[in-house]
Amino acid sequence: MVGLLHDLDYEKYPEKHCVMTREILLKEGYEEPFIRAIESHGYGICTEVPPVLTMEKVLYTIDELTGLIYATVLMRPDRSISVLELKSVKKKFKTASFAQGVNREVIASGAKMLEMDLDQIITITIEGMKKAKELLELN
Repeated sequence: MVGLLHDLDYEKYPEKHCVMTREILLKEGYEEPFIRAIESHGYGICTEVPPVLTMEKVLYTIDELTGLIYATVLMRPDRSISVLELKSVKKKFKTASFAQGVNREVIASGAKMLEMDLDQIITITIEGMKKAKELLELN
């Protein structure tokens, strides 16, 4: 649920992202730990709520990373995530002009929080996205 609702306020309130989430979810009766988890995905960008729980750290890290992976796939002639390799994403990660809206520092910081190697996180995320390729409208 946290993953599904984490950007619930972004489209309507992009300048108050993660701030309006609290107000919206409190009105709907969501509990504090749930709201805090969503707020923490914007740590250092639009909130000062640090990710503490593993789930919060994962969301913080892969929110940006999934955007990078998705953009990488869209630039492929076949739009296929099925054959996407780690090296392709790493190359795009190192190219600052590619997917400029992706905050690479957040991804790296999240990897440190999770005490995981960046390659491992990218690989796990690619594999997770492969499982959801139909929902993502990818090959």
